[in-house]
Amino acid sequence: MSSEEFEKLHEMYKHIYNDIKSMPEIAAKCRGEEKKRVVREFDEKSGEAEEVLKGMDEELLLAPSSFRNPMSTTMRMYRRDLGKLQRDMKSTDLGLGFGARGESKYGAYTAENEHSTQLQSQRALILQGTESLSRATQSIERSHRIAAETDQIGTDIIEELGEQREQLDRTRDRLVHTGENLSRSRRILRSMSRRLMTNKLLLSVIIIMELAILGAVVYLKFFRK
Repeated sequence: MSSEEFEKLHEMYKHIYNDIKSMPEIAAKCRGEEKKRVVREFDEKSGEAEEVLKGMDEELLLAPSSFRNPMSTTMRMYRRDLGKLQRDMKSTDLGLGFGARGESKYGAYTAENEHSTQLQSQRALILQGTESLSRATQSIERSHRIAAETDQIGTDIIEELGEQREQLDRTRDRLVHTGENLSRSRRILRSMSRRLMTNKLLLSVIIIMELAILGAVVYLKFFRK
């Protein structure tokens, strides 16, 4: 969308509307040729306003939703106001054979305004539905990516836990071997302790026997004669 083109059309419409908004009241006060002139001028300018509104509709279809949604409401208001002016002009006493033609023409303008408003509302709803579908599709794609990333993270965690379990198993095996080695060491130490005690007892017996023999020798040599 060309925002510059839309703003240009917007200004044109406001200028035309300001020119014609007082014409129904002026036409009601006029008679004869003067009234015909006012009606013809209103006819021409309201036709120009219709064309400008159509151009604004075309530009608005290409606008982003953040701009299109509020301006769609404004466009409906513009068409409603223009239709009201046309009905007001129709309700004036145009005279000079203009009544039937004016009624037909302004009835057609009003119907066209209502039809254009309905079309614009339908287009806005379709565009909003398309954008909602696009956002939903993007959300689903993001969910799929997140699910895939989560699955990959879960797989990595499972693999890491498997590695940690293997490490724990190896550590447990080493602890078991260490416990077995400690048990063997305790048995060896107890065996060495028993042997040491046995050796001490034997040494004590030997010393006692040597002392007894020495005593017997001394007794026999010095005291028995």
